[in-house]
Amino acid sequence: MPTVDIDPDELRTLTGATDVADAELKDDLFALGLEYEGETEDGDFELEFAPDRLDRLSVEGIARSLRYQYGEDRGVYVPTTTEADWTILVDESVPAERPYVTGAVIRGVDLDEDSLDSVIQLQEKLHATMGRNRVKGAIGIHDLAMLRGAPATEGNPTIRYTGVEPDGERFVPLDSDQELTPGEVLEEHPTGREYAPVVDDYAAMPAIYDDIGLFSFPPVINGRRTEVSTDSRELFVEMTGTDQWTIDKMLAIVCYAFDARGATIEDVTVEYADPSVAAEAIEASGGRTEAGDGEVDDGENEDDAPSLVRPELSTKTKTVAHDRIETILGIDLDPEAVQDLAERSGLEAAIEGASNDGTTATDGLAYEVTIPPYRVDVLHPLDVIDDLGRAWGFNDLDARYPEIGTVGGRHERSRLEEAVRETLVGLGFEDMLNFHLIGEADTYDRMSVEPGTDVLGGGEPARIKNPYSEAFGIVRTWALPSLLTVLENNTHRAYPQDLAEVGFVAEVDEHENTGVAESRHVAGVLARHDAAYEDAKARLQALCRAFDVDLETPSTEHPSFVGGRTATVVVDGDEVGVLGELHPAVLVEHDLEVPVAAFEFDLTALRDE
Repeated sequence: MPTVDIDPDELRTLTGATDVADAELKDDLFALGLEYEGETEDGDFELEFAPDRLDRLSVEGIARSLRYQYGEDRGVYVPTTTEADWTILVDESVPAERPYVTGAVIRGVDLDEDSLDSVIQLQEKLHATMGRNRVKGAIGIHDLAMLRGAPATEGNPTIRYTGVEPDGERFVPLDSDQELTPGEVLEEHPTGREYAPVVDDYAAMPAIYDDIGLFSFPPVINGRRTEVSTDSRELFVEMTGTDQWTIDKMLAIVCYAFDARGATIEDVTVEYADPSVAAEAIEASGGRTEAGDGEVDDGENEDDAPSLVRPELSTKTKTVAHDRIETILGIDLDPEAVQDLAERSGLEAAIEGASNDGTTATDGLAYEVTIPPYRVDVLHPLDVIDDLGRAWGFNDLDARYPEIGTVGGRHERSRLEEAVRETLVGLGFEDMLNFHLIGEADTYDRMSVEPGTDVLGGGEPARIKNPYSEAFGIVRTWALPSLLTVLENNTHRAYPQDLAEVGFVAEVDEHENTGVAESRHVAGVLARHDAAYEDAKARLQALCRAFDVDLETPSTEHPSFVGGRTATVVVDGDEVGVLGELHPAVLVEHDLEVPVAAFEFDLTALRDE
């Protein structure tokens, strides 16, 4: 779980509860879901927090939550922003891998060492969490006094987000006295070397310019010219990323932190040169837009892309039923109490509907709950109910026994899986537990299988929308590719290697309610110098005999197996899998120099009906 270091005295000052003792403060923090983990050498609290509450990554965010808990603040608060004076122009040359930008101007900042450390900690914690180590979003905070905006036709000073060659313009990065090109930063600067993998595959390097020159190389490092210090009174915040919604929410959290210290938030206009990118940004994140004449525009005219006005601080709503609140929390509440709990959680609950048939006052009652922009964690009505429960006090809920008594036990499928595993181990196999996610090439190309064909493993895979890497892009359609990967990674080990797995597989099936057919497969491989079809069949026969089912093995064809040495696995009259010797092309693809015999079939074939 992530941790954050907080000065307890500064926390007391920001909450206004200066007389709260450490022990009481720790209890109050625990009630918010923040666990005390110890203290730093400087006496700061080390607090562990739920990773969904990213608004609590700073002392300002935690103080805000405590003020709501203490009743000092109530309801939804949205900072007032002043009219935009600066514009970010986004060139078409910006790397396609990182097309989005957002920003804000912060005025009236009063920074001391503690508040500056808090800003830096918030920046780095957001990088590590929501920004996915700067891959999805990166923050740059600059001293506005050191920027000189280029003149624009409307009179607003502008900066430019563009793409440059690695050996392009030089600038002095933070923690350096030497002018370096972006490429040299990646090779020579410690921070550059750390984040070089983020931009290694970019066709051009992201860069941000003012009228003087390059001052930011996102997502790697800022320029030294605009470095923020305790003397800075006005700041320019820019964020770039792969997703407009992500960087807009990161910006909202940063803006709320500065607002908590009395700063003024000023809008920034973002103008995309590419209308399609502007349309995608609006669709992903919404928010205010302007046409060229300053009027609000819906962004439907792709030939005249609207300008985005940032920061994006609009609220959203969730509808929550009253009876669901009472059912989940196990307490009876009147509507006024629900509204009070919502306000003490930093939310607002407007009554949406109620029964008028004379039954009870709360029948059919629901609330339209307003969510502030810094709450990125509220995705479902249950998230709202969790907030209401914390405002009530989970420790104040009365313990009670469930109305229905049940006795827990292992699921029938789980017992069957365990029995099959034990039997396979008894037959000389090593039990494997592989990832359910796998690469598409591992499933099809390297197994000589065409996607969408009617063979075991050839089904249409369930694809991950935003995979961590191509190596984990789909849910596996069969288990043998996973076992072959294990063999491939262990060619330096002694043979024989007999491996088996009972594991999850899935493929797209429009006839299923979920659109995906899920199942468990039993798979085994025998890798040795004399591995043959007969060896795999003998093990399979012993397994079927242990579960009292009949096995037949009629000849068949499968692209992963040798022709004439392949059979269909038929259990009790049902075709459930395949058995045979793996094709030499598959072995070469996995750098295997010994024959491999294998089988795979559906686990349910062994179930006793």
